[in-house]
Amino acid sequence: MSKGFKQRLSYRLTRDTVLVAMALGLVLNVIQITLDYFSAKESMEKEIHALIDISNSPASQIAYNIDVRLAEELLDGLLRHPATIDARITDNDNETMAAASKSSPVSSYRWVSDLLFGPDRVFRQELQVPQLEDLPLGNLIVTIDTYHYGAQFLQRAGYTLISGLLKSLILSAALLAIFYFVLTRPMLNVISALSQVQASTPEKVRLPIPANHREDEIGTMVGIINQHLETIDSSLAQLRHAESAMKNYSTQLEQEVADRTREISEKNEALQRGNRALVKAKEDAVRRARARANFLASMSHEIRTPLNGVLGMLGLALEGELDPAQRNRMEIALNAGESLLGLLNDILDISKVEAGKLSLENIPFSVRHLIEECATLHAQQARRKQILLVTEVDPDLPENFLGDPTRVRQVLNNLLSNAIKFTDEGSVRIRAAYSGGSLRIDVVDTGIGMSKEGLHRIFSPFSQADVDTTRLYGGTGLGLTLCRQLVERMHGQILVDSREGSGTHFTVTLPLPIHETYGAQDLPRVDPRLKDIGIAMAIPADNPYRSAIEAQLRKWGIPIRGASRDPDGILLALASAEDKETLEFANDWQGPGVILADATGTLPPGKANHQLLSLPLRRDELLRCLGLAAGLVHSDDQHAHRAETIDQNAAEPSLSILLVEDNQVNQLVATSLLKKLGHRAEPAENGLKALQALENNHYDLVLMDCQMPVMDGYEATQRIRQNPEWQQLPIIAVTANVMQGDREDCLASGMNDYITKPYKREELRAVIERWRPSDSAEVSGR
Repeated sequence: MSKGFKQRLSYRLTRDTVLVAMALGLVLNVIQITLDYFSAKESMEKEIHALIDISNSPASQIAYNIDVRLAEELLDGLLRHPATIDARITDNDNETMAAASKSSPVSSYRWVSDLLFGPDRVFRQELQVPQLEDLPLGNLIVTIDTYHYGAQFLQRAGYTLISGLLKSLILSAALLAIFYFVLTRPMLNVISALSQVQASTPEKVRLPIPANHREDEIGTMVGIINQHLETIDSSLAQLRHAESAMKNYSTQLEQEVADRTREISEKNEALQRGNRALVKAKEDAVRRARARANFLASMSHEIRTPLNGVLGMLGLALEGELDPAQRNRMEIALNAGESLLGLLNDILDISKVEAGKLSLENIPFSVRHLIEECATLHAQQARRKQILLVTEVDPDLPENFLGDPTRVRQVLNNLLSNAIKFTDEGSVRIRAAYSGGSLRIDVVDTGIGMSKEGLHRIFSPFSQADVDTTRLYGGTGLGLTLCRQLVERMHGQILVDSREGSGTHFTVTLPLPIHETYGAQDLPRVDPRLKDIGIAMAIPADNPYRSAIEAQLRKWGIPIRGASRDPDGILLALASAEDKETLEFANDWQGPGVILADATGTLPPGKANHQLLSLPLRRDELLRCLGLAAGLVHSDDQHAHRAETIDQNAAEPSLSILLVEDNQVNQLVATSLLKKLGHRAEPAENGLKALQALENNHYDLVLMDCQMPVMDGYEATQRIRQNPEWQQLPIIAVTANVMQGDREDCLASGMNDYITKPYKREELRAVIERWRPSDSAEVSGR
């Protein structure tokens, strides 16, 4: 196997080596020529100055004696120097006494010399004699042609370059021969020997080691190749032995394969039967899941429909005139109905979470207001059990977060309900703070606590700490299960710590981002005059409410002093109807005003400058009481503002509303609520009746049930939207369907909004006001 000349290793090594040597030689030659150039210039300068210095003394005597003949002889002598082309002696008036010159030599390389040394040089020497040192006699002027020196320099430079090139060529030939005999030829011999190795019998060949290469890399390479050939020889022997063994096993394997094939066929038939059974089981499971979903949807609708009527009627009854016993029974019935509704919602939410169909909102909301609203909602339950319900919200808590307020409220309400249920004395505290990008809410109670075994099953569905707890306190055990599932859906974490008899501590951590538009405009404005007035605190230091109130007052920069040391401040005292001593102290207070913190809900209205602060604490309510007690805000202004708001609401024209509802009880509830809201309602039993009513009358808004006989709400809405005159008519779904996708189905059919049964008056008012036609006043007048 021969290689071309340029592919040989010796050529490539020679080429690379010579190129490096030539480059290095060229650099060194350039350096040498450069040094020679500067040396030539220096030598030229010295030689010309020496020539002029030698001629200076005779020229001075000639100028002194004014001897023209001697001057010409001197100048002719100067012209004999090959570089001198002109020489002359002048007097003090620059008049030429004598001169001599010759032409410059002609050469094709003269331009190079002129470029390096210049075309010519003029040297001037002043002439003087020793006896008249202060009197100049004239000048000796010599013109030098630099080509004499330039030609010598170019000759030397050419010799240097040519000799360097010749050296490189000689080196190339020598290296090429050396590399060929030392490296290339032995390698070619090895390659030739390797090419003779047959692929079928590589073990029969051994490569000869080239002469004089046993100890170098070529000998080492050939030795390694021979070792590999020996290894191949050994491996082939083993393979032949293995091949012989394989032939022996082949017959046995064929028999085993036949046996295994028969077994696999039998197992495959069994597997197919199993797969058919699994497919059938899966189809049955899917049918059961759909049946369960349909059952939940149907049961939810069927339970919510009468429950809406029950809660609506109870709510309407409580707005009438009742004696205390009747009102108490009605409130009990209403609370029982709301508990049933809560249980139904918990079951539906758990089924949504387990099915992965629970959707979360991501809207701005105030965690502080949410906590205060939840605490206010549970305050009456805590008062009935005579336990303290305390909110301790960090004053530095950001005002707005992005998240799902409904689900956060649901978690907090469940935790509060549990804490109050299992606490018979002491307190329930709600703490909230924001740190490290996460909102932390703690609910701490001093109730019965839980054992270690109870902690392990507390989040399991339909489980409580133990059987005795279930018998004593009741409940389904769904609340905490739902709490954990909701918190995990919000990418948070819920932890519990408890000891039996020492209370329980729930911690909820939620990674909620701060709302971007949060700013100083969202914070309540504190009148700076309150900082001058100060607070006279008359709440015991160990009372749980005091720390929460003090933290908020300090955040506002309002000074706090004891009541006995600050008779000129606003008195802030904790009192109840039975606490006569505190009430008398408040009545005798001479300061600007009094705030009575009421944790029992039993305090009657006091003097004009007495303000009642309902507990648990609400920040905005505390600020309102401070302004009123200090006289910075007048109650008449607030009453006027409320009256103005009521007048504005009353000034809104009533609407003509078509109520499409098949249940007569719900018709009665909705009609009564709409009447109390100041609207006119006309019922229709189904979608077909609704279409007929719309043909005969004009309505500002339609409340549409979804499931009705004859024609349901979806079809009725679609037919309404087909009429161009009713394209802008607001249609609001009022339905007991609350499963995943029900809202989307309503909106897809053409409805504008969606509320679920049972609903409250404020929810109904809000959705009607949201969709009130802008020209309702004109419409109502037609």
